[in-house]
Amino acid sequence: MGKVKLYYDRKGNTLTVWFDDPKKEAFSDEVEGEVVVMKDKKGKVIGFEKLNYLLPKKQTPKESFPTEVVVV
Repeated sequence: MGKVKLYYDRKGNTLTVWFDDPKKEAFSDEVEGEVVVMKDKKGKVIGFEKLNYLLPKKQTPKESFPTEVVVV
């Protein structure tokens, strides 16, 4: 598995997670719980975005994994 890319937008209160190249996004669907799922041309989920997400003040991951985190 490649790197998971996490983008947290403080101003917009969104958390976006990509499992694949964001340039492959062909369409997206909003599903329950203010979550938007991004898909490629074949309908494969390549990422999701949580709307109205507030980053907890103290966040300690239980395990590590390959990741790239961008906070804007």
